[in-house]
Amino acid sequence: MLSRRLFLERAGLAAGLGLLNRSLFARKIPSLAAPFAAAGSSTNNALLDHARTLLQNAPLIDTHNDLPSMLIDTGGDLTKFDLSKVQPTLCADIPRMREGCLGVQYWSVYVDSSLQKDHRALHESLREFDVTLRMIHAYPEAFEQARTADDIERIYKSGKIACLIGVEGGHMMENSLAVLRVFYELGARYMTLTHWDNIDWADSATDRPEHRGLTAYGKQVVREMNRVGMFVDLSHVSAETMRDALGVTRAPVIFSHSSSFAMNPHPRNVPDDVLRQLPANGGVCHVNFIKEFISPKNVAWQDQRSAALRDFHLHLDSDQAIEQAMKDWEKKNPYPMPTIADVANHIDHIREVAGIDHIGIGADYYSAKPDDMAEGLGDVTRYPYLFAELLSRKYSDDDVMKIAGRNHLRAMRQMEKVAADLQKKEPPIVGEGAEKK
Repeated sequence: MLSRRLFLERAGLAAGLGLLNRSLFARKIPSLAAPFAAAGSSTNNALLDHARTLLQNAPLIDTHNDLPSMLIDTGGDLTKFDLSKVQPTLCADIPRMREGCLGVQYWSVYVDSSLQKDHRALHESLREFDVTLRMIHAYPEAFEQARTADDIERIYKSGKIACLIGVEGGHMMENSLAVLRVFYELGARYMTLTHWDNIDWADSATDRPEHRGLTAYGKQVVREMNRVGMFVDLSHVSAETMRDALGVTRAPVIFSHSSSFAMNPHPRNVPDDVLRQLPANGGVCHVNFIKEFISPKNVAWQDQRSAALRDFHLHLDSDQAIEQAMKDWEKKNPYPMPTIADVANHIDHIREVAGIDHIGIGADYYSAKPDDMAEGLGDVTRYPYLFAELLSRKYSDDDVMKIAGRNHLRAMRQMEKVAADLQKKEPPIVGEGAEKK
């Protein structure tokens, strides 16, 4: 199984084309040990303290964390790590989640989308469900599984971190709506329709257009997700798939970990015409912290890097020489690291286009390396710094609590109501198999 890091390393994109570039990144970025002010923020201690107070009241909901994949990558043996203590080789643990004022976490069930080719995706997804559920149950004093918005509020008020599950890629259901329903019973409350690759019934943002959005079967999947009570997650999907899903859904959608395409034209981000549809739909775009999706200079840097790589392939005669030349080029041309201020700029833009009621947080922590994320947001302790930055930009207390989690809870309650109504009128969709039409 390919790691999340390798997928991101493959995601350098030619400007304006939206085509996946398979070249690898290899760069060293300065540590986050520098003062917060150096990360592009005017935040002071009073704002930071106020942000923490607001997050403790909201509660703070993060809709995407890849800790289960890290545990699977180390064999799935939970006795190797004590999450009640800081684990510097993991992307999250209980003390750091507490320090970051995190009250609700969606854990991501993720497997490589290439596994759909030999029908191993479902098998591997069940391993991820297993490790996620075992992890939640192993720490009953800190974690409790939530299945509804009411559960979230009850668990958070009890002093525990409410845990939910998101399925990161429709390839894992292997064209079976029965599997989708079983995922729901296991606790999945959203499914991302695609991951990095197209699937039989939907186009991905980082693959070549095949279906031009959703197929007829893909639209059935959306309708059945509405009926069972699972968020349709439009992160990772193509813009055409986003538009098709918004045209079919009866319930609010989410983007579990996506930012603004206008601020950074990476195809993983959300274009303005789609953001403008969120008020009518009731959905929420949860902003991502990964540097490639945030940096406004990402596309230009990737173009320059790709041009250098092509030139080295033309003029150098060995892989070793090309590799060394690229290392030298990257040393002279370091990646343009985004800052907390850049993440706040994405939030500003989404507020301007979609409105304050349609923004959330989906940080997408997936590694233990701070320099994989925007500078200043290197691990799960850092959420308050982003919200302090928003306060410094004159966001109100109510605005902050909406972004932190109340927007998500409102959308979730609406999604649950739609499901309850549909279950009175519609039977489960029992037809299986995708149509490539």
